[in-house]
Amino acid sequence: MARDTAYLKVADSLRARIRAEEWPVGAKLPSRARFAGEYGVGQSVTQRALELLIIEGLLEGRAGSGTYLCEPRERLRMVRSRRRRRAGPGGSGLTWEAHSTARTPAPERIAERLAVPPGDPCVLTTYEFLAEGRPVEICESWEPMAVTDGTPVVLPEAGPFKGAGVIERMRSIGVLVASALEVPRPARANQRQANLLGISVGDLITEIERTYYATDGRAVETADIVVADRRSEIAYEIDFHPEDR
Repeated sequence: MARDTAYLKVADSLRARIRAEEWPVGAKLPSRARFAGEYGVGQSVTQRALELLIIEGLLEGRAGSGTYLCEPRERLRMVRSRRRRRAGPGGSGLTWEAHSTARTPAPERIAERLAVPPGDPCVLTTYEFLAEGRPVEICESWEPMAVTDGTPVVLPEAGPFKGAGVIERMRSIGVLVASALEVPRPARANQRQANLLGISVGDLITEIERTYYATDGRAVETADIVVADRRSEIAYEIDFHPEDR
């Protein structure tokens, strides 16, 4: 097996054996040395495979004891679409907590995404999204004050359009959002992300870089979104207009 994919093939095999109930819930699994012998790979390969299944919530590693089979956890499906955000099998919504700070200088990476000079004043809003009281997503949103300053929607979570979302808020001040670009990337949680999401440092996460653009090409909002992989899976819903069908 290729070195960079061997652990994935071992993980796939172990996942299938778990689903076939080869071991009961709570059972201690064989050592990584034994699995290495079974699959004809090095122990580092089986260690990576076991770590992946731990991240997925199928296994639990106990320091000084070994690896055990967990009770399977259901992952929340978070659907991202042109429509309002929704989560869960039944489409139940999320609740959230938010805090905004106006006139926050745009750091270089944000200024580049918004096409403004570094240091330009923005409204920074941090969000923590909850499902049944449990954190499932965090978000850091930046809006250039050149777009919203002096309007009723300068603070996303205050005023007459509190919680309405970027598209509706911008429409209320005559700015029409035409498109959005989202770039998802896999990553490992740092200390801050782990603390906010209630997961462990190094757990698998998905980072999404999102930017909204107006009809004139201006970027009117950009955000960094982080989702814990062990808690949620991300699904994209794509709408087709009648003329596309």
